[in-house]
Amino acid sequence: MRPDLSRKTIFILAASGVLLASLALGLTKARSVINRRNLITSKARMNEMPSVILWAWERPNDLRFINPRQTGVAFLARTIRLRANEVTVRPRLQPLSLPEGSKVIAVARLESDVVNKPELTDQQRTSLATAIVEMAKLPNVSHIQIDFDATKSERPFYRDVIVDVRRRLPESVGLSITALASWCAHDDWISDLPIDEAVPMLFRMGVEEKQFSNRLESGEDFIAAPCRQSYGISTDEPRANLNLARRLYVFNPDPWTEVSVRAILESRK
Repeated sequence: MRPDLSRKTIFILAASGVLLASLALGLTKARSVINRRNLITSKARMNEMPSVILWAWERPNDLRFINPRQTGVAFLARTIRLRANEVTVRPRLQPLSLPEGSKVIAVARLESDVVNKPELTDQQRTSLATAIVEMAKLPNVSHIQIDFDATKSERPFYRDVIVDVRRRLPESVGLSITALASWCAHDDWISDLPIDEAVPMLFRMGVEEKQFSNRLESGEDFIAAPCRQSYGISTDEPRANLNLARRLYVFNPDPWTEVSVRAILESRK
């Protein structure tokens, strides 16, 4: 025992240590409760969506023939370009016709200018988050999806945008992102993002095509938990051995028809 420390001082230090430990334990428990509550809310939001979602990109789409109980629609609502310190928003220019009661996801496609690379400033982040959050006000939209092939240097900026968007969205509005297959596996940086799901893009994979085809065929799952709820495929790149319990997002390079939608639904049986 140090001679310069009185018993009173030792008691105060010990009491302070107990108090700090109690506070830390309380914060840990509170964090755990919040995480569980967020998980329940997230699952509730996604459970509202049908098991098949059609991506409706920038072309005229007449999908009045779909059954809203079976099929939802994720439509390109805005294309947002990042250039220098600018954020340029281009709204959807093509008509979209849906049946009453459709479950609708508004998609924001983000693109970085390759010549005048974005500076990724706070001002840019705020403007971008605002442009994305505004999509929740579009008719019948219950979910927002962000589509951005972020490079490694853009990831911190993208993370901050996602956190800002989730903070500003109403709790009832879901938030998802599309994800490169590598993000779901060996290059996971998305597991702790405040999103309801990350949709693994299992088409146009380039050099990683064979690797992920083998992974799917062997039944090996993705490492990143947000990627274990859904798949993203294309009609011209069919995939076997997919978990039928997971939601399926489908891109079509051709216009959607009753025949092509029926084929997707039949493949799920």
